[in-house]
Amino acid sequence: MNPEVIEKMIEAGRDGYEARLAAGQARLKMGDIAQARQHLERATVFRPEQTMAWQELGRVCREAGELAAARAAWQKGVEVAADNGDKQAEKVMTVWLKRLAQ
Repeated sequence: MNPEVIEKMIEAGRDGYEARLAAGQARLKMGDIAQARQHLERATVFRPEQTMAWQELGRVCREAGELAAARAAWQKGVEVAADNGDKQAEKVMTVWLKRLAQ
């Protein structure tokens, strides 16, 4: 999806977790790491109990070369996933954390 369309919805008052997650993912696909990070950080504020934003925020930070920030996002994501019983997300982020350590 076009991130500009989503961002216009956000500006028009339809701001929330889903909008920020979608805008962040769209910006990440376009390679706009800075904008993606802003959206994904906001998504984690809206719903810190949702794992997807933590996963994507970690990816954005890794892409930016900010490995400590990626590690922090994924560690939080693993905690959230464990609390939610989301085993798949927990496994994925655990693998990514191990790869960062190599």
